[in-house]
Amino acid sequence: MNIDRYRKALEEEASELKSELEGVGIQNPEVKTDWVERADDLDTVNADPNDVADRTEEYDERRAVLATLEGRYNDVKRALNKIDDGTYGVCEVSGEPIEEDRLDANPAARTCKQHMDRQAA
Repeated sequence: MNIDRYRKALEEEASELKSELEGVGIQNPEVKTDWVERADDLDTVNADPNDVADRTEEYDERRAVLATLEGRYNDVKRALNKIDDGTYGVCEVSGEPIEEDRLDANPAARTCKQHMDRQAA
């Protein structure tokens, strides 16, 4: 297994994901794995109801995007930590090695193919 290749791919993805996350949210200073969506300042008392509805919809969309990006970013960071501690490429469910073709497709994979549907939390 070429750990250096996986590390490079994961580091590049982590950098890209962090940039995307910074575009829609801010990192919680107290919990580094938590990102919070940016709220637009909007005067809901004096604002047009349609404008409030549009901004609310945009906020909800950003929150959904943020949740997806945050989950992937945390998986990538977890994989990098596993490389550092020597446990990279081991299925979190069975303890067996994760297939290389699975890691090639998803370097942040946490389980082998057999346990893809039972990914650990």
